[in-house]
Amino acid sequence: MGRRGWVLFLALGLIWGMPYLLIRIAVRDLDPLIVVFARTTIGALILLPFALRAKSLAQAFRHWKWLAAYTLIEISVPWLLIGYAETRLTSSTAGILISTTPLLAALAVAARGGEPLGGRRLAGLVLGLVGVILLMGLDLDVGDLPAAAALTMSAICYAIGPMVVAEKLKNVQPMGVVTGSLILAAALYLPFAPFVWPSSITPEAAWSVFGLATLCTALAFILFFALIAEVGPARSTVITYINPAVALVLGVIVLSEPLTIGMAVGFPLIIIGSILGTAGGRKNGTARAEKTRENAS
Repeated sequence: MGRRGWVLFLALGLIWGMPYLLIRIAVRDLDPLIVVFARTTIGALILLPFALRAKSLAQAFRHWKWLAAYTLIEISVPWLLIGYAETRLTSSTAGILISTTPLLAALAVAARGGEPLGGRRLAGLVLGLVGVILLMGLDLDVGDLPAAAALTMSAICYAIGPMVVAEKLKNVQPMGVVTGSLILAAALYLPFAPFVWPSSITPEAAWSVFGLATLCTALAFILFFALIAEVGPARSTVITYINPAVALVLGVIVLSEPLTIGMAVGFPLIIIGSILGTAGGRKNGTARAEKTRENAS
């Protein structure tokens, strides 16, 4: 990964380590659906003038089927599930469970005939799975399992989303895809929002949602598409190496969340497993072919 890739990687790792903290604060006072509705609406309004100026929105909607698929996979489903999960789990736990995304992405790429899974990568996948099991076994009780399942489904969605962009929307300007997907997501939530609209909104919740929309959505998605173009869809998910660490630190410092045994044991195993599980072969022909496609896109 070149210098540009590392800059994008580190910037996104910090930015996307923050949503778990902000979501946790917001869902204390707001229904998760309101949080994602406000986040997508504000994010879309911020990016809309730029998308119109670049004339990229019409281009994106010409691929409306895949744009809708990407919206569901990358935004609508996971954001709502994460919001629900954080009404029951700490922001630190949410960030750590989402860090399984690179493992799932490696499996998805291999299943579609991309980089094969060698012994080293298989060992990484197993190690990461052991870390998840330890985290869940030591930290979660039976009542938390639905929330853990919601986070696992979110991680699966995050693993598939970049593949949709790289394979089906690679010729569409990123600004159009981001803005169009936010518009579609907001429209999807709109009919349900009045039923859970709060009678009042606290300043903490308002600022959290605003931060989610501006920093963690509008800015972050632009950087994310640049990262996909730079390093490819599978390795772009490796950003989640940093996300859970940021989420863990912020949760402990800002929200006084506990640093549990499950986190101390499971988190390092998940990160090490993810690094091994997404490592490419030294002279793998498939890897070279994938890199060539990435450079051409």
